[in-house]
Amino acid sequence: MARRNKNKLFTEIEITGAGAKGKAIGKSPDGRVIFIDNAVPGDVADIQTTRKRKSYYQGTATEFHKLSDKRTEPVCQHFGTCGGCKWQNMEYKFQLEYKQDEVENNLRRLGKIELPEITPILGSEEIYFYRNKMEFSFSDSRWLTQEEIQSGEDIQQRNALGFHIPGMWDKILDIEKCHLQADPSNAIRNFVKEFAIENDLAFFNTRNQEGLLRTLMIRTTSTGEIMILVQFFKEDQEKRELLLNALAEKFPEITSLQYVVNTKANDTIYDQEVICFKGRDHIFEEMEGLKFKINAKSFYQTNSEQAYNLYKITRDYANLKGDELVYDLYTGTGTIAQFVAKNAKKVIGVEAVPEAIKDAKENAERNKIQNVEFYVGDMKKVFTESFINKHGHPDVIITDPPRDGMHKDVVAQIIGILPERIVYVSCNSATQARDLSLLDEHYKVTQIQAVDMFPQTHHVENVVCLEKR
Repeated sequence: MARRNKNKLFTEIEITGAGAKGKAIGKSPDGRVIFIDNAVPGDVADIQTTRKRKSYYQGTATEFHKLSDKRTEPVCQHFGTCGGCKWQNMEYKFQLEYKQDEVENNLRRLGKIELPEITPILGSEEIYFYRNKMEFSFSDSRWLTQEEIQSGEDIQQRNALGFHIPGMWDKILDIEKCHLQADPSNAIRNFVKEFAIENDLAFFNTRNQEGLLRTLMIRTTSTGEIMILVQFFKEDQEKRELLLNALAEKFPEITSLQYVVNTKANDTIYDQEVICFKGRDHIFEEMEGLKFKINAKSFYQTNSEQAYNLYKITRDYANLKGDELVYDLYTGTGTIAQFVAKNAKKVIGVEAVPEAIKDAKENAERNKIQNVEFYVGDMKKVFTESFINKHGHPDVIITDPPRDGMHKDVVAQIIGILPERIVYVSCNSATQARDLSLLDEHYKVTQIQAVDMFPQTHHVENVVCLEKR
């Protein structure tokens, strides 16, 4: 018996908001919420559902009856297929409004706590070409457009260097121009692709696990330094050197040219040896005279300009007078710890990634900062009563956890020691709200500031100051 198609077509649905994962929001005739991929708040459209759940549908707009006045013309030729900049068809001022709404709604609805007046979101001065790190994938079977498929032509050239199609692990969209990273990013990527094609360097096939070229990473800094990392699937010295020498000759401004030979099934380089082919094995970013060494595996905020604003807000919220002991939890490479150190008596940073702590120590030494100490280990195992007894009771805690938020044991330990002030930096206001709710009995939220690090996307950072009740 044929399975009945449960997908529905809803006509003339008004799009009322934007929310989870950048999807637009409407309401179906039966009262369920509809999450829509390709609409803007204010549109009125027919929606073809693609999935049904108990309390919501997922769907796609198939015909528009009215276009929103919040719309703008996307600048990128790849918009709608790439999936990387889902809000490029929405004016930036409205993007900021919906990001602010998301933060407020999560803190109020999920946190269920008393909040002060919330400061308006801090927008980014640069809304394109703001990223300092991009990663591109090679493929010998690029994604074909609907026009190419319908043409019936036998397309011989299928090599691509670009981004994964959303939800498809083996399909790569070939990118001609990306608006996320400033030049020479596009020039470097396009040169690598064209040179590889002209010289018969095999692009990777994910399904068959064969080919030579896997990924290309480009990192830049505000000081003009450039790092290139080419990931190869196997060692072929002649072809590897051919490509890398051509890159170095074409772009002499490259500061660090590196490569990895990765024969694993996945692309992650964190368990791989990174080899420096030319130049330094690192680049430097600067902030208020502090220099931060960045290697191929380093984490650094991908929007340098907004990272500076984020750190200034964090430092302001910490309100340090010079005699405080500060704990910086989830310190990463210790950027925030060093940024606030001149205002504190001492800063203790804790992080789970050994390479990050190594970088943090080197950066502190380079910056001649002597009142910081860094320790490596799983936060819930390191941040214990014995650790605090050894290093001192913190007056202020700064915490910048991953998207999952703080582990419940870490929250419990904070409640156990009750520092005077907590500054909570988050890239996920939903898990931040959960943690704030756990802290609510002992702390009052006094300041909130959302920061837009990622224009044209739904992502938003949020900084919250908590004072002991």
